[in-house]
Amino acid sequence: MGKPTGFMEFTRELPGKRPVEERVKDYNEFINRYSDEQLNKQSARCMNCGIPFCHNGCPLGNVIPEFNDAVYRKNWEEAYDILKSTNNFPEFTGRICPAPCETACVLGINQPAITIEEIEKHIIEIAFEKGLVKPQKPTLRTGKKVAVIGSGPAGLAAAAQLNYAGHQVTVYERDEKPGGLLRYGIPDFKLEKWVVERRVALLEEEGVVFKCHSNVGVNVRVNDLLREYHAIVLAGGSTVPRDLAIPGRDLKGVHFAMDFLKQQNKRNYQSDPLAFKEIESNVVGENILTTGKNVVVIGGGDTGSDCVGTSNRQGAVSVTQFELLPKPPAQRTDFMPWPSYPMVLKTSTSHEEGCERHWAIATKAFIGDEQGNLKALQIVDLEWSSGADGRPSQFKEVAGSVREIPCERAFLAMGFLHPQHKGLLEELGVDLDERGNVRAGEKSFQTNIPKVFTAGDMRRGQSLVVWAISEGRECARKVDEYLMGQSVLETKDAMLSMAL
Repeated sequence: MGKPTGFMEFTRELPGKRPVEERVKDYNEFINRYSDEQLNKQSARCMNCGIPFCHNGCPLGNVIPEFNDAVYRKNWEEAYDILKSTNNFPEFTGRICPAPCETACVLGINQPAITIEEIEKHIIEIAFEKGLVKPQKPTLRTGKKVAVIGSGPAGLAAAAQLNYAGHQVTVYERDEKPGGLLRYGIPDFKLEKWVVERRVALLEEEGVVFKCHSNVGVNVRVNDLLREYHAIVLAGGSTVPRDLAIPGRDLKGVHFAMDFLKQQNKRNYQSDPLAFKEIESNVVGENILTTGKNVVVIGGGDTGSDCVGTSNRQGAVSVTQFELLPKPPAQRTDFMPWPSYPMVLKTSTSHEEGCERHWAIATKAFIGDEQGNLKALQIVDLEWSSGADGRPSQFKEVAGSVREIPCERAFLAMGFLHPQHKGLLEELGVDLDERGNVRAGEKSFQTNIPKVFTAGDMRRGQSLVVWAISEGRECARKVDEYLMGQSVLETKDAMLSMAL
């Protein structure tokens, strides 16, 4: 505990941001860094609790009080060593994680929580600047070969861990560059792509091989992988979006959110001839732009928020976001006791840039013009009733509330159903669960095919990047056990035990 009275002397302070009118003119990250004094004060607020609930709040089990103490003492090597022991990619989680660790912070009971996410980001960036981040090449190779299918956060984490264990790892990615959701789904203004490229380059230096434009089940034969590799990790994510089957769904101007976001991310580096060629050949669909348009985003989550920020940067006339559920409370209620993750109102930086938000709204129809272009939405207000747990349970339409609003671009951001079944999964013959995800043992991560494992959203369904990294790490350990009889990789539970 760096400063015993720190939590009484200093309050929570977040880094400054570039002004809205400036940052919406580009796609660059806009959150500033702490000054040395600010970082020291924020780390000093950590109380080194007897029972640090932040450990449990973090899916990775990050050893938070210890790295806060090291930051306070400006021992960057120690802080980095502690952080990397549980988290392969703190430069990702430090930028895009919703920080469930902070909602479990003990100080958060009656004061603003520690700025854990920002401190984490500062540790890794300072570590890179000081040359502390170096390739971790295994001293011995086991002779075992593992294929990881998918290069999102789960696939990258599994690949990194299996490589550390000494196995020869090859990552197959169907797109033109590695990163998955990190590269194609998350806008640059939240995660600039040089951050992803820096990590991928480090993994390559450590010995991980990436094969892009490799769509297993399409242009890469599944049986070839089964013959060539001793184990396979399926980490393709949850990629089938939830649709809205209402009249007018086929009108021009109605798009899935991820198609919109992926296209803009590719447009941001269109100097890449492969990326530019793919956009121009309409592989990703029509050219989706919101310039001069009235935009409605249907869905109130992070993906919807990303559509808001991207629409504003493209020059939309207006941006509106609808959520089917009622407006959440601003603070915890009796049904959201500490340290559980509270379903409270969240205002993102994209919302700050300009957005009308409406809750308890259902879209009944997309309305088009004579040329088949979207021109309006028909919507209705909803009245919700709550269940015994305080959560919205049933709704009915409010009589007389049906109306039309102008809209030329509608983005469906209502989440994802399950991974794509056609191709890889069907050819492999893996079992699926009742939700359409790949069925695997809760602790073993093993499918019905002994040498085939799965991790991340493909196994657990749509979730957070931090959960994907955790899944990739835990899956890697089980693969290592399968290949070697025992594993040299630490479990999350083991790391927590050492911390406590």
